Amino acid sequence: MKNSTKDNAMNVSFSEWVKSGSPFIWLNAGAVAISIIMVIGLIGFIAAKGLVHFWPAEIVEAEYTLPGNAPAKILGQVTDSEMVSAIQLKAIGLKTENDAIEAKRILLKVGNRDVYGGDFRWVLDHHLTEKNYPETAMAIERREWGNFYGYLDKVYEGHELVADVSQDQAKAWDHFQTLIVRALNIHDSIMEIQKGEIGSINYELERLRLKERSYELDKKLTQERKDELTKERAELNAEYEGHQVELTKLYTDLKRDHFVAKETNGKTVEIHMSEVVRAFRPNAMSGFEKVGHYFDKLGEFLGDDPREANTEGGVFPAIFGTVLMVILMAIMVTPLGVVAAVYLREYAKQGAITNIIRVAVNNLAGVPSIVYGVFGLGFFIYFLGGTIDELFFPEALPSPTFGTSGLLWASITLALLTLPVVIVATEEGLARIPRMIREGSLALGATKWETLIKVILPMASPAMMTGVILAVARAAGEVAPLMLVGVVKLAPSLPLDMNYPYLHLDQKFMHLGFHIYDVGFQSPNVEAARPLVYATALLLVIVIALLNLSAIAIRNHLREKYKALEM
Repeated sequence: MKNSTKDNAMNVSFSEWVKSGSPFIWLNAGAVAISIIMVIGLIGFIAAKGLVHFWPAEIVEAEYTLPGNAPAKILGQVTDSEMVSAIQLKAIGLKTENDAIEAKRILLKVGNRDVYGGDFRWVLDHHLTEKNYPETAMAIERREWGNFYGYLDKVYEGHELVADVSQDQAKAWDHFQTLIVRALNIHDSIMEIQKGEIGSINYELERLRLKERSYELDKKLTQERKDELTKERAELNAEYEGHQVELTKLYTDLKRDHFVAKETNGKTVEIHMSEVVRAFRPNAMSGFEKVGHYFDKLGEFLGDDPREANTEGGVFPAIFGTVLMVILMAIMVTPLGVVAAVYLREYAKQGAITNIIRVAVNNLAGVPSIVYGVFGLGFFIYFLGGTIDELFFPEALPSPTFGTSGLLWASITLALLTLPVVIVATEEGLARIPRMIREGSLALGATKWETLIKVILPMASPAMMTGVILAVARAAGEVAPLMLVGVVKLAPSLPLDMNYPYLHLDQKFMHLGFHIYDVGFQSPNVEAARPLVYATALLLVIVIALLNLSAIAIRNHLREKYKALEM
């Protein structure tokens, strides 16, 4: 009896606990906690894999001995490691140490691609003997052929030997670093002239060519206009020649210096200072020097152009293109989505047709993004862009101006893709506004238009911003439609510059999402590209978060501003 009574009490207690809703509270709390842990874990994993790439890993030198082969010296940085089973090694004719069940395999970045044909090499740890970390071992980042690993030997200014490691190693290294800085400054000056002054001149020459062609098509090319165009062209050509003379001198200065380095096997290599991005000796660096190097590399990643098939350098053009496209998309989608939602909620007669439109809008949100890309390619680029070229840019034909993929069509395509999100969010915000507020405004003498503009829309603005936030979050990460309507692997210039009309909507651009795809799946150097995929993915997450936080801040400000109207 006592056990039965106790069981009944427990059943009643459990039933009351379930009816109280506590299990569902705990279930929801657990689901939220798991979601947060998964998000933090994912971001942490990406950050750990990507950010470690910029740290100057130590250079190891060792004897590498394969069974049946003579020992050979190997030099490089350890970038990864894994355990492999004895069965896997046996399949390729190798075995573990002391017949163990598994062995450690490490990935060495040996560089010197122009000599070895590859940057990376997998080796078994027990095949490496006599490991040491020489302080004089250096890593040189080059503009082509990847890293070089070796030892500095001699430094030349022109044909004159100015430093020899055998005589004074510290002096030779300092002189070497001075000449690298000199070469980098000259290279920056060359890039500034080529992309700045000469780029502007070429842009103006192209505008003059199109202007002359336009006069020809309109049969207005008079002798006076010819002379005027010829005079302008001559002035630009004279300016161009002046810059060419300056460039020739800079290139001569850039090619002046070189140095001789030794590989670990004793072979000497001659490298020009113009090929060097930076040189460092990680084994001799202090902790503060390594931190400084880390942030220098991180700054290069955020602020420089890519090089070496996007596996080296920075991603600034991709950051710029992503942010600019998202801003243009938000500018386009917000008024369209708000106007459509206002019409459906405030003006359209509520009935079967309106309900069908709402269902259609909701269904559009589930259409695969690649379908929007195909639509953008067919309608916006081929039809609309081709028509614009025929009407407004006939002088440029057969080369298309807007009849090809570009920033404008990419922004419009993504605006169309995210339009249902903005419509639904705005309409829900309008539906939450009490009817008595509308009636009170009308009773006080305001027209329906005044009520809409001064009362309804301000109160619904937080909901509009919610739609924009969701639109930005989706658009910033889309890649599939952009591959058809505007994004490229490498853009020669930014779509926003100092050349009229400053914002070039017809120009192709780079995008972080496509950059991840290109580096991860199209790169010829997979091992070099892998850490950059993680680093760029983390950067894309941060960019989307910053865009969303900006929109959230605006939404919260509007919510506080119009809170009194809701009360």
